[in-house]
Amino acid sequence: MKAQLWIEFKVPQEFLAPFPGMVEIVNGDGPHKLAGSRIAIRSPGLAIDAGFMDSVGPRLQLLPMPGAGLDHIDIPAASERGILVCNNPEAPCESTAEHTVGLLLAVAKRIVSGDRQLQAGAVDRASLVGSELRGRTLGVLGYGRIGRRVAEICTVGLKMKALVHGPRLRPGSPLGEGIAIASSLDSVFEQADVVTLHMPLSAETRHLVRERQLRLMKRGSYLINTSRGAVVDEDALIRVLQEGHLAGAGLDVFDPDPPAGDNPLLHMPNVVATPHIAPFTDESFRAMWSGVARQTGQLLRGERPDNLANPEVWPGRSWPG
Repeated sequence: MKAQLWIEFKVPQEFLAPFPGMVEIVNGDGPHKLAGSRIAIRSPGLAIDAGFMDSVGPRLQLLPMPGAGLDHIDIPAASERGILVCNNPEAPCESTAEHTVGLLLAVAKRIVSGDRQLQAGAVDRASLVGSELRGRTLGVLGYGRIGRRVAEICTVGLKMKALVHGPRLRPGSPLGEGIAIASSLDSVFEQADVVTLHMPLSAETRHLVRERQLRLMKRGSYLINTSRGAVVDEDALIRVLQEGHLAGAGLDVFDPDPPAGDNPLLHMPNVVATPHIAPFTDESFRAMWSGVARQTGQLLRGERPDNLANPEVWPGRSWPG
């Protein structure tokens, strides 16, 4: 009997090309075919909790995430059941980093506001005065794969300076030219002209950026978030933007995500908002699904899958056949 891989949402066949011969793919047929799957992938952002795992049944061995985020998965519940959880953090890195810089340029150069005004036939040129970025300081919170790449693009390409902060950074850590380690979290907000967020959502990072931190920022500075919406206290962000303390924000994520239609952030001229599409490129999707295919093959061959979030569970529950 061939193992079943259940995917809740439709995935173009080109991205499923690495799978033939390994598994029977149930792709986008809804929850009625979920039971009995050996591998399961939910729609992005939907909770994978104990109830979901139990609804799949005792054959479930692997929950592979095409991208990097794991905050929607109850990993302790998976570990308790012997279910392996893994992700593919490298796959969306370049796409997300480029999207971050795109948001920064769009908001600093008033690109979206200019486009809207021009299409409406009512251009107020005085409201479209933006900011040059050369020589400005970029504050990077979360200096992992994406944060490093954003800092590289901005320091090398835009000639900005970068001040970085992350739990794994230590004095003497190798850094590129123009990049320095911040002495504290507060110092990033105090010194940076732009703060960009690149950390996973956890109990420690939820609402890490509160009103206090936002008011530490220089008047006329910018906030960019392509990590998770709940890292920022959204009500506080709305207040400082409405007051004009921040010049603008570039946001790909919200709290909740997707945002309600009446969220003020969607209607501010100094906010550029995108619908959680930072990883949305052909190259990123291909890399994400290739990663899932590799991890699936590893599981089926009795090998330890890459990027396990709960390695202590390996080899996990046995498949009843």
